[in-house]
Amino acid sequence: MYAYIEEYASYLKNVRRKSLNTVESYKRDINQYITYLNRCGVTDISGSVKSNVLMYLLELKDMGKATSTISRTLASLRSFYMFLVQNGVMEENPTTNLEAPRVEKKLPRILTGEQVELLMEQPSDADHKGIRDRAMLEVLYAAGIRVSELINLNVGDVNLFMGFIRCAGEKKERIIPIGNKAIDALGKYIEKARPYMIRRPDERALFVNCSGARLSRQGFWKIVKYYRQKAGIETEITPHTLRHSFAAHLLENGADLHSIQEMMGHADISSTQVYSNLVNKRIKDVYLKAHPRA
Repeated sequence: MYAYIEEYASYLKNVRRKSLNTVESYKRDINQYITYLNRCGVTDISGSVKSNVLMYLLELKDMGKATSTISRTLASLRSFYMFLVQNGVMEENPTTNLEAPRVEKKLPRILTGEQVELLMEQPSDADHKGIRDRAMLEVLYAAGIRVSELINLNVGDVNLFMGFIRCAGEKKERIIPIGNKAIDALGKYIEKARPYMIRRPDERALFVNCSGARLSRQGFWKIVKYYRQKAGIETEITPHTLRHSFAAHLLENGADLHSIQEMMGHADISSTQVYSNLVNKRIKDVYLKAHPRA
């Protein structure tokens, strides 16, 4: 059964042109399902039926898995089974007519302006790593990009004179302006830190680790966690928190949704509209706390 997973992963990567992270996510979901089937005595994927899928989803629910996780798992299995049907491994897709549980949309967590300032103050300019970390945090908040886009930036994607960065995604390229603080931090890193951190003069990666190679997602997550703790900020912060804060703060200060949508790379405006709900909720909370007759 595991051979089919590798064939499916190759299909996702080479035919569907899915990102490495997406492919790995699908593989992880399907591998866990295959392990479940083996426990149930199903050793051939063609012998699996709808009840196997349903019972597996119920098991995930009993384990306390989030609704979003169960919904994503069903999507992964549905796509995998479609691949098997198309390739003649199975006659029918056992996920047909199975409905994913409704995912409750939660408003994203954002930082206050004061928390952002406090976080940005933490990296020290006394060493190369601190200069790099400040530049990364400033760029992430200034441009509202994803952590994957941040670590995939190359030196050629930066134009400090014009004040923008270029994010080249799988389907679309975005040109995003950055402010003076990000420009200054990035310029300092490129001039005073990066030349001493890279190991090869032809290194294209903008942000590198202490070994001189491109920084990983996990490496940057650790950086954010470290500075949150150093700043004494109780709110949980992930790289995506800064992306959410970027959008909400722009909206609070008068930016229009379509401009924010373009900068964030949202294909659908509905993904951006969640920040309107967030800002409206914050305004209501302020009113209820401040108005004497609220």
